[in-house]
Order: sequence, then structure tokens, then C-alpha cells
Amino acid sequence: MNKCLICFSPIEPFMSFGKMPIANGFLSPAQFSSEYFFELKVGFCPNCKMVQLTEQVDRERMFHESYAFFSSTSKRMAEHFKGFAQFIMSNYLKSPDPFVVEMGSNDGIMLQHFANVGIRHLGIEPSANVAKVAIQKGIKTVSNFFDEDLAHKIVAEHGQVDAFLGANVMCHIPYIHSVVAGIKILLKQDGVLAFEDPYLGDIVEKTSYDQIYDEHAFYFSLNSISYLFEQHDLEIFDIIPQGVHGGSMRYLISHKGARKVSDVVAAQRAKEEVLGLHRLETYDRLRRNIECSRDELMATLCDLKKQKKRVVGYGATSKSTTVINYCGITPDLVEFISDTTPIKQGKFSPRAHIPIRPYQDFTEDYPDYALLFAWNHGDEIMEKEEKFKKAGGKWIVYVPKVQVLE
Repeated sequence: MNKCLICFSPIEPFMSFGKMPIANGFLSPAQFSSEYFFELKVGFCPNCKMVQLTEQVDRERMFHESYAFFSSTSKRMAEHFKGFAQFIMSNYLKSPDPFVVEMGSNDGIMLQHFANVGIRHLGIEPSANVAKVAIQKGIKTVSNFFDEDLAHKIVAEHGQVDAFLGANVMCHIPYIHSVVAGIKILLKQDGVLAFEDPYLGDIVEKTSYDQIYDEHAFYFSLNSISYLFEQHDLEIFDIIPQGVHGGSMRYLISHKGARKVSDVVAAQRAKEEVLGLHRLETYDRLRRNIECSRDELMATLCDLKKQKKRVVGYGATSKSTTVINYCGITPDLVEFISDTTPIKQGKFSPRAHIPIRPYQDFTEDYPDYALLFAWNHGDEIMEKEEKFKKAGGKWIVYVPKVQVLE
């Protein structure tokens, strides 16, 4: 029986996606024979209500010197992180010489805004190639994994922090108790932890099952994340829903009793009760919805193949790995995947081995249909690809339901 990573109670698996590769493990033909696989299975803890993977992949397999994700490639995300930084500066940096730390700082897309105005900062980014990009921008960054030990070293060298930040990183960390203990050490008495991650309620409501892959160890609700932080005498004092990544939640956390708890927190708890995020049957229903989505998407792709239509994938995302391999999408159904990230181009998708080609290959010879793997950037992409639509191209989407957009 698997034990919960938060409260160590037995957890109830509710779905297996089968044999999966590393989601961001785009590879060359020489690497096909040595590709790593694990069972992608997700479960629910009836005690603390945390939804989580039942099998964890070693972090070094996922975050390394060849990590293929750079946040700054999306204009919308650049604007989002600029807004996040301004929100922190306006509300929580009141001391004469504030200090900000960000965990999983990537290429410095958020910290650059603090650096640009001379605010003391430190980025913690375990992927060396991504950290190097941030350092070249003049952003103080260490290539390391954050935990309790590193927190002590940061305090000894720099002092405590006014704000500790994270974006789409907290849910990645199975040893999360050590991380939260480290944050508690780092935070000043009036310091604030602000982080955001994909929100479980959105995954359930939208059947956005592609949020489930190796990097995402946890799928947070307000109730489950509250349980975790209460174990460390920290409390959520506010939450702010975010539209990015298909639906995220920003959590604002302080030492217990340090700040007034917003009425929004109680309102969200009540909403989660209505959604049934505390009940196993909700996740059984999610499994059935996922199976229906898979069947509908495959029926659509197989029908287009019979019609001899060209289908190309748009966006070689980590999320696409779950969809492609769970559904059984092969290169005879999707000709290639277009992506703007140089490090992915010329490689192949994990396990299914669909070619990843430069964006120009998409624009120079438009397919009949584009399967939108990067659906969470859909508005930005649709606006950018007006020529594709005018040329007769159609989009295939699968969140919140499978449909062809005329």
C-alpha cells in the first residue's frame, strides 16, 4: 500500500495512465533503446485530501543540465510574472533593504524585475543550463535543489527573506516537508511565502488530465495544502485564482497568526466542499471523464487519417507526453510536432517518438489540422496563428472537451 507523502496514511489509487516516459525527455534516436519508463498512477489520501502520484521519479532524471523548458518563450507568461513581481513589491517588501528568494527560478523571468530595481534577490534553479541563462542576465542564481540544509546556508550568508516565491514548482517536490521546513527557517516574522501551482479544482472541472505527469508529484487543493503548512505552524492567509496554466491558484502564506486571514479563504473551502474535492468518488468520476476524452480524441484522429488529412501537433509540451502516450497517438496520426524551442527541435517526443520540428515547418506548409498541445496558451496562440485559420486550417482541442474549432 502506498503511503501519503504529506501525512503518511494509506492512499487510494484511482487511475493509472500506464507506462510513461519522462515528460520533458525529448530524445534523439540514439537514446531510444535506453529510454526510462515508470507507471504514472495517481491517488487520493482520504486523511489529508492530497492528490498525488504513487510513484516518484528521481529528481535528477527530470531536472538536469539539458532541461528543455525556458519560461521566457511565452509572452503571456512574461507578462504574468511581471505582474506577480509587481504584486510582491507593492504589498510585501516594506523593509529598508528587502530580500527575495525564488525557488525554481528558471531563466529569471520573474526575478529580473527585482534585479532591475536593485532589490536583493537569489534564484534557486536545479537545472544548470537554465540557471546559466539567468546568471548571464545578471540575476543572482545558484544551481541547486532547495531544502532545509540550503535554507540554513542562505540565512547564514544573506539573512532571512521578506518574500519567498515559487511558480509551478512547489507541486514538483515529493520531499516537500523538508522544503516547507526550509521556508519556515528563511521567513522573517512578517515574511510571506507566495507560490502558485495548477489547481486541482480546475483539473477536475476541465478534465485537464495532461496536468498529470512525472514532474507534478502533487495536485493541490486549498484544503490539502492547508493541512501541509499547518504541520509547520504556517497558515494560508489569502488566495488569488490565476488563469495561467489552464487554471492555477496563488497561495499567500505566513507564520501562524502573523497576518489576518482573508474571508476569501473560507469561501474557497466552501466551494471545494461543493466540488467534492474531499471525496474519492469525485476522482472515480474524473477517471471516467478522462477515459471518454481519450476515446473521443482517438476517434477524431483516426477519422481524419481515413480522410487522408494532415494533422500536426502544436507545442512539444511536457503535458503532451501524457496525452500522446495515454491515448496511443503515433506518428501515423500526428505527422510531427511544431515547437519554437531550439533544444527540442530535431528530437523526438518521449516514447511515441513523433518528430519535433522547427516552427517554420508549420508555417511554410500548413497542415489541415493542428492538435493544440499547448492549449493553456490557447488565446495567445490563436491570435498569433490567424494566417493558419485563413488558409483553411482547423484546431483540434481536448480541454475542456474534444472538439474541432472551425
